[in-house]
Amino acid sequence: MRGTDEASGSLFSYVDLEERVPERHPLRLIRRIVNDALASLDVEFDALYTDFGRPSIAPERLIRASLLQILFSIRSERQLMEQMNYNLLFRWFVGLGIDDRVWVPTVFSKNRDRLLTTEMSRKVMAAILSHPEVKPLLSDEHFSVDGTLIKAWASMKSFQPKDSTPPPYDDDPGAPSPPSAEETSPDSSQPQQTETPPMPDTPRQTRNAEVNFRGEKRSNATHASVTDPDARLYKKAPGAAAMLCFMGHTLMENRNGLIVQAELNHADGHGERKAALEMLNRHSPGSTRRLTLGADKGYDSADFIAALRRMVVTPHVAQKARHSAIDGRTTQHPGYALSQRRRKKIEEPFGWAKTVGGMAQTLHRGLDRVRATFTMTMAACNLARLPKLLAA
Repeated sequence: MRGTDEASGSLFSYVDLEERVPERHPLRLIRRIVNDALASLDVEFDALYTDFGRPSIAPERLIRASLLQILFSIRSERQLMEQMNYNLLFRWFVGLGIDDRVWVPTVFSKNRDRLLTTEMSRKVMAAILSHPEVKPLLSDEHFSVDGTLIKAWASMKSFQPKDSTPPPYDDDPGAPSPPSAEETSPDSSQPQQTETPPMPDTPRQTRNAEVNFRGEKRSNATHASVTDPDARLYKKAPGAAAMLCFMGHTLMENRNGLIVQAELNHADGHGERKAALEMLNRHSPGSTRRLTLGADKGYDSADFIAALRRMVVTPHVAQKARHSAIDGRTTQHPGYALSQRRRKKIEEPFGWAKTVGGMAQTLHRGLDRVRATFTMTMAACNLARLPKLLAA
């Protein structure tokens, strides 16, 4: 018998979100680990909020929603709120009921920016890695390090001399002309009888003006971006185009390729080696165990190798063709070749962060905000791999 295509509204709803999500859905395992990690940070959350005033969005829900935005490549907070309004899976993961109202996008962004600082993002990543099910997956002796460029949210036109001011008007021939003095000045012969004077017309500011860079020498010493002063003009490979960017770094354990530390700083030639030492000190402060660190040729520097040896870390760094700081005492061991093979796996989190996590070009400005976002993206990358690793 043919069914009828008629829709009738229901007065009551008995939808249970827990029953709607399949038992073997990957988000079930991710949500359980995230909930346990956030429960361990309860004291940290209490220290961030006062005991009076209007209640804010729960920090646990803010972090779960931010992880959800990264895992599902949602490009903006407005689109995230829109999808949470009708997606039952998203509501279940964040912790909203079927009848709970979704937050206003601007309110969500303000609350999240106050919570997810660099320090809090690192604590969230550490809490996830300290989970009883995740900790056995990590290696505590063998690591790899590498860096990648994160394109800044600033155009090349914003990279202007530090001692100059931008032109007052756009030189686009199709743009409207600026108001004249007769248009902006009030007519004295016909005074307006109002309680407050009307707001005068302000000249239109420069936007997307035509700029010719030919023959102009530009460097970070003489120029800076007016959009994001923390961005730096840099290129990582010879022959590549320079761009305004940041430099992101990760420290990976070699057993399963999980990221244990993340850092982001200004893009320069010494940023990779400096960040590597900082991440090692943060991950294993004062360690006396013999560790190994795999890296590419960019880390083959005499001062960096000497610093690693003082930290009781064996530098499994790829050798340069000439003037290498690595000699046969290191390369003759079988572990050196193994570290060189395993270190290439560190490129996979970088690729995931740029294709899925939205880090090909950051949507934030300022070093601190981009660093916090990069750290949270690497924590989400670890979470995305956990269902397969724990099922093996």
